Amino acid sequence: MVSMSADNRWKKLIIVGDRVLVKPSKPDERTNSGLYLPPGVQEKEKVQQGYVIKVGPGFPIPAISDEDDSWKDIGEKIKYIPLQVHEGDLVIYMVSSSTEVVYQGEKYMIVPQHSILMLEREEDL
Repeated sequence: MVSMSADNRWKKLIIVGDRVLVKPSKPDERTNSGLYLPPGVQEKEKVQQGYVIKVGPGFPIPAISDEDDSWKDIGEKIKYIPLQVHEGDLVIYMVSSSTEVVYQGEKYMIVPQHSILMLEREEDL
Protein backbone atom coordinates (compact mmCIF):
# COMPACT_ATOMS: atom_id res chain seq x y z
CA MET A 1 0.00 0.00 0.00
CA VAL A 2 1.28 3.45 -0.91
CA SER A 3 1.54 5.99 1.90
CA MET A 4 0.05 9.36 1.09
CA SER A 5 1.72 12.61 2.04
CA ALA A 6 -0.22 15.62 3.25
CA ASP A 7 0.14 17.21 -0.20
CA ASN A 8 -1.52 14.46 -2.23
CA ARG A 9 -3.89 12.79 0.23
CA TRP A 10 -6.85 14.82 -1.02
CA LYS A 11 -6.09 14.36 -4.73
CA LYS A 12 -7.39 10.79 -4.83
CA LEU A 13 -10.52 11.61 -2.86
CA ILE A 14 -13.52 12.45 -5.07
CA ILE A 15 -16.67 13.96 -3.63
CA VAL A 16 -19.76 13.12 -5.67
CA GLY A 17 -22.45 15.52 -6.88
CA ASP A 18 -23.60 18.39 -4.68
CA ARG A 19 -21.87 17.13 -1.55
CA VAL A 20 -19.17 18.81 0.52
CA LEU A 21 -16.52 17.26 2.81
CA VAL A 22 -16.37 19.24 6.06
CA LYS A 23 -13.90 18.99 8.95
CA PRO A 24 -15.98 19.85 12.06
CA SER A 25 -14.54 22.55 14.30
CA LYS A 26 -13.60 21.70 17.85
CA PRO A 27 -16.56 22.73 20.01
CA ASP A 28 -16.10 25.12 22.91
CA GLU A 29 -15.70 23.38 26.24
CA ARG A 30 -17.38 26.23 28.10
CA THR A 31 -20.55 28.23 27.70
CA ASN A 32 -20.58 32.03 27.59
CA SER A 33 -21.37 32.09 31.30
CA GLY A 34 -18.33 29.90 32.10
CA LEU A 35 -19.94 26.50 32.67
CA TYR A 36 -17.92 23.51 31.45
CA LEU A 37 -19.79 21.22 29.06
CA PRO A 38 -19.36 17.44 29.16
CA PRO A 39 -18.09 15.71 26.01
CA GLY A 40 -20.82 14.96 23.48
CA VAL A 41 -23.10 17.89 24.27
CA GLN A 42 -22.03 19.88 21.20
CA GLU A 43 -22.30 16.79 18.99
CA LYS A 44 -26.03 16.58 19.77
CA GLU A 45 -26.69 20.13 18.55
CA LYS A 46 -28.86 20.47 15.44
CA VAL A 47 -26.42 22.93 13.84
CA GLN A 48 -22.62 22.70 13.78
CA GLN A 49 -19.77 24.46 12.02
CA GLY A 50 -16.65 23.34 10.23
CA TYR A 51 -14.22 24.03 7.41
CA VAL A 52 -14.75 22.82 3.84
CA ILE A 53 -11.99 20.41 2.79
CA LYS A 54 -13.23 19.21 -0.60
CA VAL A 55 -16.21 20.05 -2.84
CA GLY A 56 -18.10 17.92 -5.36
CA PRO A 57 -18.53 19.04 -8.99
CA GLY A 58 -22.08 20.32 -8.47
CA PHE A 59 -25.52 19.52 -9.82
CA PRO A 60 -25.41 17.47 -13.05
CA ILE A 61 -27.40 18.75 -15.99
CA PRO A 62 -28.04 16.73 -19.15
CA ALA A 63 -26.05 17.41 -22.28
CA ILE A 64 -28.14 19.10 -24.94
CA SER A 65 -27.59 17.91 -28.47
CA ASP A 66 -28.38 20.20 -31.39
CA GLU A 67 -28.11 17.39 -33.89
CA ASP A 68 -31.13 15.48 -35.11
CA ASP A 69 -29.10 12.37 -35.86
CA SER A 70 -29.79 10.14 -32.89
CA TRP A 71 -27.51 7.42 -34.30
CA LYS A 72 -24.40 9.57 -33.83
CA ASP A 73 -22.43 9.04 -30.65
CA ILE A 74 -22.13 12.37 -28.89
CA GLY A 75 -20.09 10.91 -26.06
CA GLU A 76 -20.40 11.43 -22.36
CA LYS A 77 -20.57 15.21 -22.02
CA ILE A 78 -22.01 15.85 -18.59
CA LYS A 79 -22.08 19.46 -17.46
CA TYR A 80 -22.45 20.67 -13.89
CA ILE A 81 -23.90 23.69 -12.15
CA PRO A 82 -21.10 24.55 -9.69
CA LEU A 83 -21.67 24.79 -5.96
CA GLN A 84 -21.69 28.05 -4.05
CA VAL A 85 -19.30 26.63 -1.43
CA HIS A 86 -15.52 26.66 -2.00
CA GLU A 87 -12.66 24.85 -0.28
CA GLY A 88 -11.54 26.67 2.86
CA ASP A 89 -14.94 28.23 3.65
CA LEU A 90 -16.26 28.11 7.21
CA VAL A 91 -19.78 26.65 7.00
CA ILE A 92 -22.67 26.26 9.42
CA TYR A 93 -24.66 23.15 8.52
CA MET A 94 -27.53 20.99 9.74
CA VAL A 95 -26.30 17.80 11.38
CA SER A 96 -29.51 15.87 10.72
CA SER A 97 -28.88 15.55 6.98
CA SER A 98 -25.11 15.10 7.10
CA THR A 99 -23.19 11.82 7.29
CA GLU A 100 -20.22 11.22 9.57
CA VAL A 101 -17.24 9.43 8.02
CA VAL A 102 -13.76 8.55 9.25
CA TYR A 103 -11.00 9.06 6.68
CA GLN A 104 -7.42 8.23 7.59
CA GLY A 105 -8.29 8.22 11.27
CA GLU A 106 -9.95 11.66 11.32
CA LYS A 107 -13.65 12.48 11.64
CA TYR A 108 -15.31 14.35 8.76
CA MET A 109 -18.86 15.12 7.72
CA ILE A 110 -20.29 14.75 4.21
CA VAL A 111 -22.88 17.49 3.86
CA PRO A 112 -25.22 18.10 0.89
CA GLN A 113 -25.20 21.73 -0.21
CA HIS A 114 -28.89 22.18 0.67
CA SER A 115 -28.00 21.51 4.34
CA ILE A 116 -25.49 24.36 4.52
CA LEU A 117 -27.19 27.32 6.14
CA MET A 118 -24.44 29.93 6.03
CA LEU A 119 -20.80 30.28 5.08
CA GLU A 120 -17.94 32.63 5.77
CA ARG A 121 -15.29 33.23 3.14
CA GLU A 122 -11.95 34.90 3.81
CA GLU A 123 -11.73 36.67 0.45
CA ASP A 124 -13.85 39.72 -0.29
CA LEU A 125 -17.06 38.96 -2.14
